[in-house]
Amino acid sequence: MRSDTPALRAAVRRVMVRLIPFLFLMYVIAFLDRVNIGFAKEEFQAHAGISEAAYAFGAGLFFIGYALFEVPSNLIMTRVGARWWMCRIMVTWGLISAAMSLVNSESLFYLLRFLLGVAEAGFFPGVILYITYWVPHAYRARCNALFYFGIPLASVLGAPLSGALLELDGAAGFLGWQWMFAVEGLIACVVGVWAFFYLDNSPADARWLTQDQRTALQTALDAEAESKRGPHRLLASLVDRRVLYFCLIYFLIQCSVYGMTFYLPTQVSEAVGSEVGLLVGLVTAIPWTVALVVNIVVNTAADRLAQPKKRFVAAACVAAGSVGIAASAAFSDPLLAIAGLSVAAAGYIAVQPVFWTFPAAYLTGTAAAAGIGLINSLGNLGGFVAPVAKTWVESTFDSETAGLYLLALCGFAAAALFLTLTKTKDPTTPANDLDPTREKPQAEDPNPRTPRDLNPN
Repeated sequence: MRSDTPALRAAVRRVMVRLIPFLFLMYVIAFLDRVNIGFAKEEFQAHAGISEAAYAFGAGLFFIGYALFEVPSNLIMTRVGARWWMCRIMVTWGLISAAMSLVNSESLFYLLRFLLGVAEAGFFPGVILYITYWVPHAYRARCNALFYFGIPLASVLGAPLSGALLELDGAAGFLGWQWMFAVEGLIACVVGVWAFFYLDNSPADARWLTQDQRTALQTALDAEAESKRGPHRLLASLVDRRVLYFCLIYFLIQCSVYGMTFYLPTQVSEAVGSEVGLLVGLVTAIPWTVALVVNIVVNTAADRLAQPKKRFVAAACVAAGSVGIAASAAFSDPLLAIAGLSVAAAGYIAVQPVFWTFPAAYLTGTAAAAGIGLINSLGNLGGFVAPVAKTWVESTFDSETAGLYLLALCGFAAAALFLTLTKTKDPTTPANDLDPTREKPQAEDPNPRTPRDLNPN
């Protein structure tokens, strides 16, 4: 049963007000620096001499470096603390992202995309792990959803910003895509330095919480950690079957998400009949604005469900996203295409905060650091596979829409895997009680009393 005291509720509210907005600001910048290459695609390819195949390979190469260093990065964060490590991650990736403005060959493009993945490795799983240090399970889907605002907000705010920077073409002798990479990379450096002074490593360090709030929060988190059934050791978490199952689900989700994201500006450009710029940036923001609203509504509702039932919410979200991406490929009418992309963005964004409640409910300690890092690293290989597979399928079938149908198929496969997840213990309920609404059987009295025992006279 959830120990939901006034002190705990007050502590969670203060955590959500102080930490979550800053974490999602960091994610806005991270995601923007990861996918802004989609806005510069045509101009970047033309001026840097990057072929279509090289672009697809380089766009995905980021995820190779990202995958290789995810687990080590997460383990280092548990040693040195979040404030140091988040600062390091943001400053190094910002510098490398800014260096993308210097690309003049395919080989340099490959190198910087790989190094960008290495630099950013550990950021996302580090934040997911960091949230488990501060937020009890009963509130976690909402907190994850607020953090995930970073993805749609990166496009709601970032799309017009990237489009506007592209229109600085020729200013001070620099091309528009050079301005975009340089400015957005330097923003990451500034926020990284800010993170060092703003973040606290744990509730024990949080002077902005009262002593009662710190105690209530830490007590709730410690009780949850003791109730988790997953592996507690590092190596055990890396070969655990359930963890590997989570990896597969997340891989399929990311195939759909990044396959759509990398090419969304191009799709919108074709739909509205305009070159990529401010107009396309503004229209591209529409699907992500829809995703902002759907994300928080779905995950607030999901927090009211026992953990096993959340798999139905997750399956419905990712299936809806796949219907949307398939519809965007099927419809030639611009309004219908944008509507389909809006459904796709909403479904693919809303599913991810729900997804992360499953590994967070299963893993604890060092195993959580390693397991969450592994899930994110192997899952994000979907960002490497999706652009390459999309290009190959479109070339093989000589169809510009075949790749989008492939992405939709990946989403439907993820939905099916969610439905086959076996029931796991809800950490907000007592042990061996999978359904908190079920009436608990009465324990048998080892010394039963007869009516005569109760009334000896």
